[in-house]
Amino acid sequence: MLFVKTEELKEGMRLAKPIFNKKGVLLYDTDSKLTKQGIDSVKNFGLLGIYILEPAEPCPPWTEEDREFERFQTVSVFTIEEELLSMVNQKRTKSLNIFVDKIISMYGRLDHKINFAQNLRSKEDYIYKHSLNVAIICAMLCYKLAFRNEVQFECVMSAICHEVGKLEMPQEIVDNAKDRAELNGLFAKYEQAGVKVIESSIVSRPTVKRNVQQAQIVRDAVEHLKPIGHMKIINGARVLAVADTFDTLTGMSLKGEEPLTSVGALKYLIKHNDKYDPAVVDALVECINFLPEGCSVELTNGEKGLIITANEMDIFRPVVLSYNDNRLIDLRSSGIIDNLKVEDTIKKFDERHIVDPDTIAAAKAGL
Repeated sequence: MLFVKTEELKEGMRLAKPIFNKKGVLLYDTDSKLTKQGIDSVKNFGLLGIYILEPAEPCPPWTEEDREFERFQTVSVFTIEEELLSMVNQKRTKSLNIFVDKIISMYGRLDHKINFAQNLRSKEDYIYKHSLNVAIICAMLCYKLAFRNEVQFECVMSAICHEVGKLEMPQEIVDNAKDRAELNGLFAKYEQAGVKVIESSIVSRPTVKRNVQQAQIVRDAVEHLKPIGHMKIINGARVLAVADTFDTLTGMSLKGEEPLTSVGALKYLIKHNDKYDPAVVDALVECINFLPEGCSVELTNGEKGLIITANEMDIFRPVVLSYNDNRLIDLRSSGIIDNLKVEDTIKKFDERHIVDPDTIAAAKAGL
């Protein structure tokens, strides 16, 4: 599965993910071949690009949950846009409480992992789609960590509005930024200014403002390699910091840089475990399918293969079928391969590519 910029799309390319309109109506399904009309539609939507299947790549299976996740992302963007613009222009929210409850009802009570697929974004809806993804992750993390309902509610609300300050950032500043690093520095200034918008718009819930402020402190400490100090980071902020960083690293970039895979983003969070709470990162692993069976991976020694048995105890040490010689590599075992583990996934921006289940079953039978 490849991410292809809009300007590089060609007729005949096959869609790896469905495309819905703003009302949630399916326009183009997976495995559909792009036509001139389809390419024009993508351009009219202002999308930065779309996910395309490679020529010989089979279409990955889509469950109803996957499809609903994709549809919900599309239709919810307009609710978030309405709420954030109301906060900026009228210093109040409209139906934010109801929308927070909806997210929690759908994703804040799950008892299983989900396939977290990155959404398609344009310059116009980038902030809204990012905020939605962060809110969904926050809902799942708070539930997994057994936080009180009030903490979960205010954390999800914080996620929805944590980037409201960016709406007042002129588009030419975004366009003129040299790279992602410079753009992030500019974003930080406007996000800090947005705290005042949150304070005046959500008066009855001061914890929302505090969540956003403290999550900004965590991110700033990571980016500038400085200690957080003795400040006690509250639960909602600890969750928001992890969710915000994870989606930022794996999402489409406004400057065109290649995003990290979800595994790459997870390793980044683990690397900075003095800033990102390890308990929250562990909960993220329990909420999202990072390395499921059927996932193509590269090991730390450069060898590539297919995961045939996932390892819930240590996701980086599954059972892998080598592409080189069909050898089974059981990374769960101790011994000479103690230091061998999964380095990253191969050429994917979501980990839902599953090969023929009969192939996996046959490989498992050889264990």
